[in-house]
Amino acid sequence: MNLELSHFSAAVLFAVFASVVFGITQRNTSREMIRYGLYCFAMFVGGVIVAGWVMWILRR
Repeated sequence: MNLELSHFSAAVLFAVFASVVFGITQRNTSREMIRYGLYCFAMFVGGVIVAGWVMWILRR
């Protein structure tokens, strides 16, 4: 079995795992864990998209 990921899908996969860890370790209640995990996920993915656009602009 050969698993090939694009850069974006690898970054999203990393964002999922990192957000789960951050949510569990940084908050106390289940509701806070979920909200903070979703917030971290959105920030990771948003950061990847912004960084991609910045690199595209710099390359031109």
